[in-house]
Amino acid sequence: MRSGERYAERMGLPVAGWLAVTVAAVLAGALSNFGDMRWWRVAASVALMVAVFAGAWWLGRLRVSVEAVGDEVWLHVDDAKLPMSAVAEVQVLEPMAYSDALGVAHHPLAFAVQRPWINRGLRIVLDDPEDPTPYWIVASRRPERLKAALTGSREPAGA
Repeated sequence: MRSGERYAERMGLPVAGWLAVTVAAVLAGALSNFGDMRWWRVAASVALMVAVFAGAWWLGRLRVSVEAVGDEVWLHVDDAKLPMSAVAEVQVLEPMAYSDALGVAHHPLAFAVQRPWINRGLRIVLDDPEDPTPYWIVASRRPERLKAALTGSREPAGA
């Protein structure tokens, strides 16, 4: 972690996901040249396999972190930043509640960052009259630790 960071997490693929990507890349590469081993078809197959791996890496590159800057605590989700002074409530969402929060009840102006291989997260309700976004939904493998990092400085001792 960097200095001032309270929490950091990447939304990378789990091992089983990388195994599935490997199988998909090999199948895509093998089926793309139909057994023709001319150099340009092999090169195209290799390029296709590299593209599949690059796409999987790109999907898992997102970083969620909590950083203290001076007296303010900030949530960083990729390039988006949220000061905790604009937050009214932080809720841990277990798998069923997380799924419901991303379903048809999801507010169209809400900010959501999720990955299909992560089934838990946080709902962060905003208290900013200038911002039309009612809440953020952020996927996390360890939502309790993320919540503690976000609210730790605002909760009284023993809460």
